Amino acid sequence: MGSRTEPESRKAFAKVNLTFEVIGKRADGYHEVVSVMQAIDLCDVLTFEPRESLYLACSIPELVSPNNLVFRAARLMQDAAGQHRGVAISLTKGIPLAGGLGGGSSDAAAVLRSLNDLWQTGLSAEKLSGLGAGLGSDVPFFCSGSTTALAEGRGERVTALPSLRPTWVVLAVPDIRMADKTGRMYACLDASRFSDGHHARRVAGLIERGESVVSELCYNAFDNVAYSFFPGLERYRQSLLAAGADEVHVAGAGPVLFTITGDRARGVATVEKLRSERVESYLVRAL
Repeated sequence: MGSRTEPESRKAFAKVNLTFEVIGKRADGYHEVVSVMQAIDLCDVLTFEPRESLYLACSIPELVSPNNLVFRAARLMQDAAGQHRGVAISLTKGIPLAGGLGGGSSDAAAVLRSLNDLWQTGLSAEKLSGLGAGLGSDVPFFCSGSTTALAEGRGERVTALPSLRPTWVVLAVPDIRMADKTGRMYACLDASRFSDGHHARRVAGLIERGESVVSELCYNAFDNVAYSFFPGLERYRQSLLAAGADEVHVAGAGPVLFTITGDRARGVATVEKLRSERVESYLVRAL
């Protein structure tokens, strides 16, 4: 962005976790995880315009709050710049809210990267990821600029993987809202749900060899607890299966569900069937 003063826009893409494993509980109270993360072409759009103070507008007005990750990321960049510079940020939401697709984290990463350019702060990608880790476990992935990556630790250790082969994903978005769902989902996990990372290693190996990833190879530690946690979620899973999905997984901490489809035509047919049943759904492409 440099010294330009006209508004500039950045897309903030969603993600799915092709694998998500919990290795154990850490001494700091967080969980040790390993995940193969994949960006998809569903996105929010953020527009930035120089301003004397911080200002946020959003297509969903109730999201305008000092607690919004966009606003918090901008505050972090003010501190990093060493002065309270301003910017007007307009956020147009395209990613479903609180569904496990990482929309808020992707928005925060877009702010960090964009303001680093706009304000010529000169922070490295590693420094931006470090700042982002304080906002959320998924933010370092989005800060990395990788579309496919292995994330470890709390999510802050990100290793880029080769881009996925052309892959289509169907998303089903349940009409289910749950406050503090991520923390509560983690509380549902006991040691019997922990694993050793072998799902991630297997999928990462396939990607590194240029092979396809199919739904049967995906894994999410929350898959087995989500259906008892989110009332009515099983009905959406059954709808996806009836619409042609081979296997269904939870996106992140849910409640959005996804399946990888063999080709675009099959994905289109699946989405049409879901929408005929009034299920909010999307056919997206892995980036």
